[in-house]
Amino acid sequence: MAATPAPSAVVELLKPLTWFAPMWAFACGVVSSGVPAHGQWPVIAAGIVLAGPLVCATSQAANDWFDRHVDAINEPNRPIPSGRIPGRWGLYLALGWTALSLVVAAALGPWILGAALFGLVLAWLYSAPPLRLKGNGWWGNSAVAICYEGLPWFTGAAVMAAAMPDWRVLLTALLYSIGAHGIMTLNDFKSVEGDIATGVRSLPVQLGPARAARFACLVMALPQVVVIGLLFAWGRPWHAAIIVALLAGQAALMVRFLDDPRGRAAWYNGTGTTLYVLGMLATAFALRPLVGGA
Repeated sequence: MAATPAPSAVVELLKPLTWFAPMWAFACGVVSSGVPAHGQWPVIAAGIVLAGPLVCATSQAANDWFDRHVDAINEPNRPIPSGRIPGRWGLYLALGWTALSLVVAAALGPWILGAALFGLVLAWLYSAPPLRLKGNGWWGNSAVAICYEGLPWFTGAAVMAAAMPDWRVLLTALLYSIGAHGIMTLNDFKSVEGDIATGVRSLPVQLGPARAARFACLVMALPQVVVIGLLFAWGRPWHAAIIVALLAGQAALMVRFLDDPRGRAAWYNGTGTTLYVLGMLATAFALRPLVGGA
């Protein structure tokens, strides 16, 4: 067995497919800031790298390291249990990516450094004992939702404003973070048996698949209803109408998902969640003239 991991194994450990959500949320933050992007593209690019290939990748590496014994049972082909990431390299990579994330965040300013530090702390608390937030679906899903949606949105807006973002941006980011708790629950349906065997109390384990599915749909929908109300109150009826249409589409898909939560969780994650994140972008554009003109 090689003493050092192959680059392909490192890439697999860092899970690039998971980077999309925080990168998208960061872009929403940039749009919602109301600050023109002209002349800011190097900073925006650095922020996108920070949100996805650095902070999110750090969380994935840390999670795989602390889950190596569980993965040896459930997913033995993962890079660490398979030996393609040998020895303690998984831990070293997680620590190295943490340090690199902080260096890049510090270069982007104090607000970004603070947000990155908070996100990295949550990422380690999610996976590492003694807290290991992922052991309980209420806490673990909350931590991931904040890290994947709220913090990147805040970071994108703060990068552009070089200051604390407008309160409407903060409120919107918080609402979409709450909704993302439901998205995180969707990811837990695929591993119910493994979670039961290893003592992970995901929401499908605690509530049962049917109740957990209904709860996930409710948690995803209610914050969007609040956003719609806020956009109408802020004089953005056309943007609010877009969110209404996207939410109606989600509701139609939810009906089919609820007929077979375990069989269709991945399907809904790819369809309903797409409509959810499109609503995020529509909301970001709605905020732009409000914040820029404030």
